[in-house]
Formats: sequence, structure tokens, C-alpha cells
Amino acid sequence: MYAVPSMPTSAHTANAQLVRRLGFWSGTGIVIGITIGSGIFRTPASIAARVPDPAVMLGVWLAGGLISLCGALSVAELAAALPHTGGWYVYLREGWGRLAGFLFGWSELVLIRASAAGAISTVFSEYFLRSMGYDPAAHDTATDYVAAGAIVLAGAINIRGVQLGALVAGASSAAKFGALAFLVLAAFALGGDAGASTANFTASSVPVDVGLFGLALISVLWAYDGFADLSFAAGEVIEPQRHLPRAIVVGTLAIVGIYLATNAAYLYVSPIEAVATSRLIAADTMQALFGQIGVALVSVVVTISTLGALVAIMLSAPRIFFAMADDKLFFQAVARVHPRYRTPYVAIALAAALGVLFVLTRTFEQLADTFVLSIWPFYGLAIAGLYRLRRVRPDLPRPYKVPGYPVLPAIFVAAVIYLVGNALVTDPVWTGVTFAVVLAGVPVYLVAFRTPGSGSHRPQSTSR
Repeated sequence: MYAVPSMPTSAHTANAQLVRRLGFWSGTGIVIGITIGSGIFRTPASIAARVPDPAVMLGVWLAGGLISLCGALSVAELAAALPHTGGWYVYLREGWGRLAGFLFGWSELVLIRASAAGAISTVFSEYFLRSMGYDPAAHDTATDYVAAGAIVLAGAINIRGVQLGALVAGASSAAKFGALAFLVLAAFALGGDAGASTANFTASSVPVDVGLFGLALISVLWAYDGFADLSFAAGEVIEPQRHLPRAIVVGTLAIVGIYLATNAAYLYVSPIEAVATSRLIAADTMQALFGQIGVALVSVVVTISTLGALVAIMLSAPRIFFAMADDKLFFQAVARVHPRYRTPYVAIALAAALGVLFVLTRTFEQLADTFVLSIWPFYGLAIAGLYRLRRVRPDLPRPYKVPGYPVLPAIFVAAVIYLVGNALVTDPVWTGVTFAVVLAGVPVYLVAFRTPGSGSHRPQSTSR
């Protein structure tokens, strides 16, 4: 065991301090735990409203799943070749340089993770209040404060230790996956007695707007996001070259399957017009099948689901700030490791504080849209970096290579370009503001972090 200095100064020291304790199953649990959060329980309404055709609605979910799978298969190569704490930040830095890595970390700080934590904790709060017999719509202030308390709790759990955070995330993953599977089975087995009908899958006469399809895809990608967040904690994964790609791909495949089945169950029980007006579609589906007992059951499950996702986010995301500080691309105090629990406690506390600020000042829809528009362009840039890394660093160890190269990475990059372009056309003001905040990191980098400190940058080829 290494001694723990207050401020690590090198990647080697940092990776030594973060003990590798996460295996394949705990890693897969984190992938599922982060991804199945609030999206599948909250976004179907907005998606159905934007694409009011059952087949098209399911098609959007399938498209989002295929895009995410292409991204998962692609990022698995990066994760196996560069299994270091920081995930996407490391891939951007190694593929495109320090500025790209800094901008991603800057966006994580000012937009991305705070928006994600705020959105997930909001849904946690709404379903928690519903499970206690309160109407969240009538208690907006209480909803905000309960959400803020959930963020603080998730941060405290992860400061206590990575194993505890992984245990909570993994346990909630099993609960939420099992609950969704139960909802699907119950809907198709018992839905006939509750008025369910295959006629609900009949094509609608309402035309689908191409621009609205793109906006619906943003909501879907919010629900799928998290497929590669395990890479943020790569420095704590056992045998990362083997377990990282397996956990990422297996977790993503499981999520695609359960999301399609769940949305089919929603549509089987309720016509798409009803889905479009139901903010709590899982509760409404269970109410149709089991009455108030079903509502109470699903409310408890969603509460567990969102809390688990929140804990998983607090487990993975602060490692970005930790890795940046270790590279002299962020304030060094953020790199401190707790002397007893051996976790990046300053980074976790910072992420929790920003999440609380966001959840008290923004709505769920604002938080979710901001998250997708600020992070997915970086996903596309990192995956595009695969081509450059294969060309300029052919000697980089690659125990896993993306199948279908170069087609699969190109599909993912093209999807990101479409997503961004559609957002700029359909919602130019909010999209422009989001990108302006991201680009505001450029002068910050030029003034404070352009010149790396002595020994601050990780070697281009790091032994594992």
C-alpha cells in the first residue's frame, strides 16, 4: 500500500492510490446502474408527444440503442488501450491534445455532471414523494430540497468508499432491471384484463416531423447515456484490458433489450396519446395492471433506481476532475485522496455541490437537454480520435479492437453530427447558449492551463 500525499503530482502516483477493486460483474452493474436512471421512467411522454406514431416511437428507441451500441463497441477499444482514471477525458486528451481534454473537463464541471445529477435527483424526489402519498406537482419546493438531499447522500456514500458506492449501484441495478422485466411480463400477461390492446401499435395518421424526430432522439440518448461511464473509474477496475470492454458492451446490450421491451409494454397498455400525456408512465402502467398497489410498488422501485444511478454518477464522474488535477489541468486540491477511505473526496464533494446548485435552479427538461447537448459532441470527438490514434500510435497496446472498423465508429460520429445539426436548426438559442458555455473554457485554458507543469502530463505510452 502506498502512502497518501495530500496532493498527488503524477499519474503513476494517482493510479497507485486508487486501488483496483471493481470486477466484471460490479463493472456491468455500474454501467446498468448509471444508464437506467430516470430516462425510461420520465422521457417516454416527451418522445411520444414529438413522434406520435407507435412504430416511429419504438424506432427512435431502437435507433438510440444502436447508436449507443456503436459508441460502446468503439469506446471499449479506447478503454482497453487507455485504462486510466478519467475515461472520456483521457481519450480526448490522447486523441486530440490537452485543450480537447480540458474543454471536456470544463464542461463536466460547469454543465454536464451537475445537469445529470440534478435531472436524476429530480425524478428520484418526485417518485419518492409519490411513494409517500404526496403529489410532487403540489410540492415543488419540497421536490427541490429532497432532490438536493439525495445528491448530498450520494456524495457521502462515495466518499466513504468505492466498494460501498459500487455495492449500492449494483444492488439498485438488479432491483431496477428486475422491476422493468416484471413490468414487461405483467403488461403482456395481464394487460388484456386492463384494457391493453395490440391495436395500440397501429400506425398513427399524424405525420412525424423530421426535426421533432431529432429532438426525440435527444431525449432517448439521455435515457441511454451512461454506457461508457465505467471508463471514468478505469484506474479502479481489475484487469481493465479484459473487464472494461466486456462490462461496457454487455451492459449496453442488456439496456437496449430492456428499453425496447419496456416501451412496447407501455404502448400495449396505453395508446400513444395517453403515453404522451403521462409524466409518470411507469406508475400509470402499473396502476392499470394492479391499482394503487402497483403505483406504490413502481414508485419505490423508481426511487431505488434513481438513487442508484445518482450514486453511480458520484462514483464515476468526479474521477475526471481527479485526473485533470493530476495532469495540472485543474486545481491541485481536487486531486486529494482521503487518507482513510482512499477516494477522491474533494472531487466528489465538488460534483455534489454543483449538482445541488443546478437542481435548485433548473427544471428537469432543461437539465436533461443541457446534458445531452453538452456531452455528446465530446463523445463523437473521442470516437473520431480512434482513427487518429490508430494512425499516429500504432504501437499502443490494443487487447480489444472495435469490430466493423472503420464503419461502426463512423456511424456513431455521423449520428452525433446529425444530433448537433438538428438541435442548432430546431432550437438555435438554447443550443447556442450551451455551446457558448462550453467554448468559454478556451480562454480559461489559455490563461491558466496552457503550459503543462513539470511532470504534469501522463506519458503517451503508459504501462499497466
